[in-house]
Formats: sequence, C-alpha cells, structure tokens
Amino acid sequence: MADHARARRLAKRIGAIVATAIQHEVKDPQLEYVTITDTRVTNDLHDATVYFTVRGESVDAEPDVQAATEALERAKGQLRTLVGAGTGVRFTPTLSFVADTVPDTARRMEELLARAREADEAVARGAVGARPAGDADPYRRPAGEDTDDAADGAGPAGDAG
Repeated sequence: MADHARARRLAKRIGAIVATAIQHEVKDPQLEYVTITDTRVTNDLHDATVYFTVRGESVDAEPDVQAATEALERAKGQLRTLVGAGTGVRFTPTLSFVADTVPDTARRMEELLARAREADEAVARGAVGARPAGDADPYRRPAGEDTDDAADGAGPAGDAG
C-alpha cells in the first residue's frame, strides 16, 4: 500500500531541488526563464512529473516552450542525479517534464468572462427605457380581482398584514 502523504512530501522536495538546480547549477541559457510550478509523484515513488512554465525575455516576447522542453530533456540526467542526492530515497524517480497550461487556461477563461460581462452590459444598456411588446402586466387575473390591492400587499380582506 502506497503512502500518499509521503508521495506529496517527495514531490514537493523534488520540485524544490529541480527549481534550485535550474537556477544555480544547470548552465543552459534556454532554462533562464523556466519556472517550476508543480511536481507530482506516483504512489509507488518511481515516476515524477515536473510541471513548468516559460516566460518570454520581455513582457511582449512570446515564450519558447519547445526550446525549454528540449533543454530540460538534455539536463534530465544531471537533474535526476541531484534529486537522488537530495532526497535520499532508495530508488530515484524518473523525471518527466510537462509544460503547465494552467496559466494559459486561466488567462483564456478571464478573457471569456470579460467578453460575457461586456455582452451583459450591452444588453442592459439596450434594456434601458424599453417597454414590453404586449401588455404591461401579461398575467391573467380572475374577474373582480383588484390589482391595486395585490400591488400594495393587501390581503383578501383589505388588511395590510
């Protein structure tokens, strides 16, 4: 039986080791803008998936995810050695690197929500001063019912409460 808490702790430790190694020990300029966002370890502790994002050189520059992925694959052996030394587990997990799409998905969702808000505001602006196409009160009422009493909350006997 696998220990889920141990797998989470190991994943957290692996993520910290890989992030530190990318920043200080791996000398590859293509990894300069890589950020480790999450790490997942299988319950048997044999495989680790490291999620990463890449930012561009400037705010307007498009990130080169493909080059970063290739650089991480080239550094995989060195990173696995550092993970093995830093964790002290009997079997050092294999590392696989996956580009994290959560920030892009969140940005896309924010854009869709903003577009929906704009559409709602346009409908609200169009509804200002609009009148119903039919009767103002389209509901049928039994003959003899006083609509004024119903509007001001009076009960059937004419008392207000």
